[in-house]
Amino acid sequence: MLEHGGQLQQAAEHFRIPFADWLDLSTGINADGWPVPPIPAHCWQRLPEDDDGLIQAAASYYGNPAILAVAGSQAAIQTLPTLRPPCRVALPTPAYAEHAANWQKAGHQIHPVPSQQIDAVLPETDVLIIINPNNPTGETFSRNRLLEWHRQLQKRGGWLIIDEAFIDCQPEHSLSTEPSREGLIILRSIGKFFGLAGIRCGFVIAKPALLSQLQNQLGPWSISHPARHVAQLALQDRAWQRCTRRRLRQQSQQLNDLLSQYDLTPTGGTDLFQWVKTQKAERLYQHLAKQGILIRVFNSPESVRFGLPVIPEQWQRLDISLSNFV
Repeated sequence: MLEHGGQLQQAAEHFRIPFADWLDLSTGINADGWPVPPIPAHCWQRLPEDDDGLIQAAASYYGNPAILAVAGSQAAIQTLPTLRPPCRVALPTPAYAEHAANWQKAGHQIHPVPSQQIDAVLPETDVLIIINPNNPTGETFSRNRLLEWHRQLQKRGGWLIIDEAFIDCQPEHSLSTEPSREGLIILRSIGKFFGLAGIRCGFVIAKPALLSQLQNQLGPWSISHPARHVAQLALQDRAWQRCTRRRLRQQSQQLNDLLSQYDLTPTGGTDLFQWVKTQKAERLYQHLAKQGILIRVFNSPESVRFGLPVIPEQWQRLDISLSNFV
């Protein structure tokens, strides 16, 4: 199992700080997420049904009717590699590690490359995986560049997989509204922007034939009835979405300014997190963890990722902790 952010219970035990006393900034998940209302009783008592309105809500939100609901984009990340024979897979580095791990597990050849070298390796690539914006660097890729890569791959039966888990704050960069095309696969999640990671609901946008293959592999009832109910309501709440985009943009800039004040100027980031390359990464992680603040630390390259504090007390706590870091 790979390590991920949000391992709060593990951190609480390791640093001997009660679980309730932690400030978790390790995940990039919106900590002030969509307000979930009471769940109707029938959601607990009846099996989920495909025609409950979730797909229509998702098609409207993502601007594409060729869509499949899955148990978080992680379900697609684990299953898509099984739908191709062993081939050559390229993806930028650093990047969300689950992609490479699952394609490698399925017997494919993995080629991590700096994003600047993608054009050079593309002629020898069968599947290109792009995380847009990238996690953890925040790097974004233009629509024209992505469509050109897809054009080259599609000519020889290749795939372009775009993981858009963090793109909801900048929907103008998404390819989800593009007509479905052979070899273009887009993964979306409502865990990050909507702050609903716990319901395990995501979506895949692709040609219907591939969606059918994927659905057959995943089987029936892959998403619980309560999760489908909550996801549908969240996707339909346009007023909350507009307000949240504005708030996250302001908070992300506030976090950038705070980190820069302590010589930790972010190297990259999104409206949901800031990423800092620093040789002090491990020391900074340990310093904050000993004060009950959890961030994400990376070894290659040495770097840390900060999610967004929410309330003034959390901002003050982070400010004081950073001021004590030498």
